[in-house]
Amino acid sequence: MDHFQQIYTHEAAAYHRLIAAEDVEGNLLPALQALTTFPGQRVLDIGSGTGRIPLLLHDKAATIIALDRYPAMLREQKRQQDQVQARWSLVQGEMAQLPFGPAGFDVTIAGWVIGHLTEWAAAHWLPVAGQVVGEMERVTRPGGVLIIIETLGTGRITPAAPTPALAEYYVWLETDQGFHQLEISTDYRFNNLPEAITLTGFFFGPEMAELVRTWEWIRVPEWTGIWWKFR
Repeated sequence: MDHFQQIYTHEAAAYHRLIAAEDVEGNLLPALQALTTFPGQRVLDIGSGTGRIPLLLHDKAATIIALDRYPAMLREQKRQQDQVQARWSLVQGEMAQLPFGPAGFDVTIAGWVIGHLTEWAAAHWLPVAGQVVGEMERVTRPGGVLIIIETLGTGRITPAAPTPALAEYYVWLETDQGFHQLEISTDYRFNNLPEAITLTGFFFGPEMAELVRTWEWIRVPEWTGIWWKFR
């Protein structure tokens, strides 16, 4: 079990404390709304984690189904549901074998999840990623939109893929899979420096924590890429 799988399996609450500080300027929602009109739409969120996308869209989309493989993440997402007094469906499942019929969704989103395959399935990530995108296409209606969200770097002043494998994956999305790409800033804003050091170190590791300490960052720069295409 790698570092991120350990977090997703056992430390979902701490993970949500981190992402609650993300996107201080609120750039993600308008970027998504520029791609599709959510009112009346049926949305599937793959790799939904503790609910970042559903928490953004729960009062905008007609229906949301949140799928994740980790029970702890879905339990934390249920707690977040209760906090906003909203309801959407939570489903445990695998992104490469979606438990849904064809053409059932207007919008299918995979946020910060497929990129993990470049580490978790390093020797054969490309065919697995292809299977995931194929499943996204299968469950999205003709004319619907597929959206993939991935990191373009944390603690960076300019956006770029953090690893060579992710860079290869991003090129594959655009050249082989026909996705368009846009970049947004999603900086973290923490309450104080100790919190920034602790939470960034928890997820990104000691080198990031030291960078935050050195620059005394309460606002930690981050970039996010959004890849999209119509079905």
